[in-house]
Amino acid sequence: MKSKASAPGKVILFGEHFVVYGVKAILCAINKRITVTAEKIEENIICIQSNIGKLELEPNKDVSKINSPLKPFYYLANKIIKNKNTGIKIKVESEIPLGVGLGSSSACCVAGAAAISRLFSNISKEEILELAIEAEKTIFPNTSGADCTVCTFGGIMEYDKKNGFSKIKYEPDFHLVIANSNIKHSTELIVEDVKLFKKNNENEFSNLCKDERKLVEDVLELFKKNNIKVLGEKVNENQRYLETIGISNEKIRKMIQIGKESSFGSKITGAGGGGCVFALTDDTNLNKTINQFRNKNYECFSVKIDLEGLNTF
Repeated sequence: MKSKASAPGKVILFGEHFVVYGVKAILCAINKRITVTAEKIEENIICIQSNIGKLELEPNKDVSKINSPLKPFYYLANKIIKNKNTGIKIKVESEIPLGVGLGSSSACCVAGAAAISRLFSNISKEEILELAIEAEKTIFPNTSGADCTVCTFGGIMEYDKKNGFSKIKYEPDFHLVIANSNIKHSTELIVEDVKLFKKNNENEFSNLCKDERKLVEDVLELFKKNNIKVLGEKVNENQRYLETIGISNEKIRKMIQIGKESSFGSKITGAGGGGCVFALTDDTNLNKTINQFRNKNYECFSVKIDLEGLNTF
C-alpha cells in the first residue's frame, strides 16, 4: 500500500525579522512543491530516499543523535508506526531549492506527515499540521509554525506572535521572480545580529517597527484592490528597512537592483545575508525580469501563489 502527498514552498512577502518583535508578517505559498511517497514494508526499518541522500535506520532511535537533514521524516515515521508491525519506505521529490528560505523543510514536514499518517488513518489538515510542526522542531527547535501553516493551507497568510495565523481571502494576481544568491547563511546568526542592532539602536528600531506595522496594513488594503504597481513600492520600502537593520550585503544589493530595473519592486525574502530575493511582476514585465537576472548569470525562476496547499492522492 502506498500513500502520496505534496505541499508547496513559501516566501515571506513582508515583515521578516520585525515579526520577532510583534509586527505582522505576510507569507505566501508558492507553486513549487515537495512530493512524498510513503509505503509499508515488511522489514522492520525506516528507509528515506531523496535527492540529498538516504537515511536507513531501525525504529526507536534517539532522533536528537541523528545527524541528517532527513531526520524529520524519521521522527514522523517512528512516531506513526509505533506499536504497529511494519516498516516504512519514504521517497522525497523536490521542486524547491534547499536551504534558501523557500520553505523546503516545512513543505517536507507537511507532505511527510500527510503521506505517512494516511497509510493508517484519514486525519485532518489540522492534525497533519500539528505533526509537521513537531517534526520541524527536530531541525529548528524555535520554529513559530508559520511556514508549516502556510504550506498546509496555501494562499496568503498574515501571522503575528500574539494572534497567530489568519488566512487572507484576497487573491492578488502577481508573479514573483525568485533569484538565488547561492550564498549560504545561518538564520540563527542573522537573527542574533538583528537583536544586537536593536540593542544598540533602540529608538531607531522602535520607529522601524512602527513603519513596518503601517506598511503591512497598507499592503493588506492593496491586496483587496489588486494594485500590483503600488504593492511594488511597498516591496521597495520594506527592503529599505531590511537594509537598515543590516541583513543585506553587496551581492544582494546588486541582485535587488537588477530586479528593480524591470519589475515593480524587489527585496530579500527570509533571513537575509544570503538565500533569495524576489522581484514582483505581472504578465507585462515577467519575461523581461527573468531575462534581466539570467543575462547576469543568476539562477532564477518564476512562481505564482499556490492556493491549494497540502494535496493528498
